[in-house]
Order: sequence, then structure tokens, then C-alpha cells
Amino acid sequence: MAKIGMKARNEVIGKQKKRYRKSAKKAKGEILDGVCQATGLSRDRAARLLSECGAGNQGCKGPPKKRGRKTVYGPDVDAPLRMVWACMDFACGKRLAAGMGDMLDALIAHGEIECTADVEAQLRSMSASTMDRRLAPDRAKTVLRGISATKPGTLLKRDIPLRHGTEWGDAIPGYVEIDLVAHCGTSTAGEYINTLNITDICTGWTEPVAVINKAQKHVFEGLVDAEARQPFPYLGIDSDNGSEFINHELYRYCRDSHICFTRGRPNKKNDGCHVEQKNWSLVRRHIGYARYEGKAALKLLNEYYGLLRLLVNFFLPSTKLTGKERDGARVTKKYDTPTTPYRRALASEYIPEGEKRRLAETFSRLNPAELQREMKRVYNELYKLGTS
Repeated sequence: MAKIGMKARNEVIGKQKKRYRKSAKKAKGEILDGVCQATGLSRDRAARLLSECGAGNQGCKGPPKKRGRKTVYGPDVDAPLRMVWACMDFACGKRLAAGMGDMLDALIAHGEIECTADVEAQLRSMSASTMDRRLAPDRAKTVLRGISATKPGTLLKRDIPLRHGTEWGDAIPGYVEIDLVAHCGTSTAGEYINTLNITDICTGWTEPVAVINKAQKHVFEGLVDAEARQPFPYLGIDSDNGSEFINHELYRYCRDSHICFTRGRPNKKNDGCHVEQKNWSLVRRHIGYARYEGKAALKLLNEYYGLLRLLVNFFLPSTKLTGKERDGARVTKKYDTPTTPYRRALASEYIPEGEKRRLAETFSRLNPAELQREMKRVYNELYKLGTS
């Protein structure tokens, strides 16, 4: 049967709508058959028109109902969400949701964000998936690649035991992995600045330190300086097989200080998986792959790291692997709730209460937005000194 005009169709549907909405399932089917025969509409389309409420339709009151879930978050949350996201170094939704409370508290306390109580409550209650969806248009993707500059050290290998990456999984604060990241550009010739990266396995606390070159003297000094800044002493040090670590000076220091000194297997980066992750997320994402030389660049790099360590350790949550389950060829990994190194340190029973109070005082003074602005200023100066 050919379709009838719009006016005639609306009259047929309007007459049947009230009856259709009050009928049982079997009666609705009979009504649908009649409407489809009279109007030429499909059953799905006729059922939808008979069910909906709209202005001008008999048997219904009020405006038409919007299909799907109700909108919970309005456009007012987007600007403060983007600012928190930027201050958290463009973290993924899970880490962003986990660190939202501390970051929002700090930004509001320092007057960086002004929002209503409703918007603030919405930001605190927003799920990780919703954050990812709302930030999807703003998320930038970059790919950086570089070269390795690790030179093997042959001394003392028989005296320094091997450690696999799965060991020290339940270590207390103080067991760290260390590694060097080269800022050599596209050539390893000559002298260039390196970043000594130190990551605590238990808390995730990370201390990056720039050193003028790979000489064991400068690397050792950087290692000692970093220990003075972190909230716990070294209990164990694990390195790769580079000569900057496998040397008598560091070996003697660990022996005299009763520090467990181990090394990973050659060419097995996963043995130092904790610090390798930080090499990318802290050093390469922030500094890149340019070549840096000289004392001026060294000073700026350490100034930048002095700001970065505060942002990362106090405001940026990270996850820890809690277990693996193998089902044939598939391996399922389980992670804990994202938490900042600062919060993990406060929860640790091995860190003295006085040190925890000092950390809390430092945290209360920090403005993450100001840290980001200072980091940008320092980086702009550093960028001018970089070469390919």
C-alpha cells in the first residue's frame, strides 16, 4: 500500500497513540498491524511514533523524551578538567581520576582554578572513562626515538650478583633501580650531558639528576646528592652493566654502607623495568633527544629536574603491577589503584613520622600550575642550547 500524506498519517497515529500506550502486548501488535496497513510505515517506525510523546500528538503530555542516558556533565567542567590534565602532564584517565583530589585541592587553594561547588563535585566524581572521552579531541600523540649509549663494564661482575626484574617486588622503600639516559643527539662522539635516573621500586619515588658526562666520579656524586633529597636512605641499588656503575667507587660505597648492590643481565632491559619506564615518561617526554653539552645546559637541566621531581612525586599517580595470570598464550596483568609516590610514602610504616610531616609541609606549599609555568620557562632557555 502506498504511503499517505504526513497530515493524514499524524491523524491516524494520534487517534491510536493513547490506546496503544495503555494496551497489552498482544493488543499492541494488532494496533500496529492496522497502523502499518493504513500509513505504509514499517513496524519499527510505527511503534516508535506510537510510543513517543511530543507536542501536537494526541494522548501525550509534555515535550518529547530524549533517547539515551541523561547528560550528567555540562560544558562548564571542560576548562578546569583540561587545566588539571595539563598540570598532571597529560595523564591517562585512570591516573587523572586517581590524582584529581590532590591536584584540584592545590589548584583551588592557590587560586589557579575558580569553579562552582557543583563543577568541583562533578570533577571529583567523574570516572576515568568519562575523562578520557571528554579529553579525546585534545590528546596529542608524539613518538620519540633515540639511540642507546650504554657501554659495558667488565670490572667486578663476579662480585656483583645478578638480579631479575621480578625480584624486590615487595621491597620496602630504599631499594632503587638506577640508569643513565644520554643526551647525545644523533652521535655518541665527544662529551655530552647524561641524566642519572633513580627510581624507588616500592613507592615509585623518582629522582632525576643531570651529570656533565658519564665519568664514574660525576655519576657517583649525583647518586649521593639524590639520596639526600629523597625521604629514605638507599637499602639496595640495582644498575645495568655500564662501566659508569660497575666500578670500584660505587662498589666500595655500597659495601661500606651495607647497601645491597646488584646488576641486571646484559641486554635484558626488563630487569630494570621500573627505571626504564621513568626514562621515557620523565626524561624523554620532557627533554627529548637533542644533544646538550656544557655547564650552562647542565645548570638548566638540573633546575628543570628540581621542578619536575616535585610535580611527579607529589602530584602524578602511577600504577604498580600486583600480579600476572597466564591462560595459555594470554597473560593478564593486574595493577593496583594509581597512587602518587608521596601518598605511598605516607602510607609506609618504614618511613619515620618526622619525615612524613616534612613531606606533608612541602606538599601544602606546592602550586602545580606554578611548577608547570616555571618548567616551561626553564625549558625554553634549555631548548636554545640543544643541538641535533
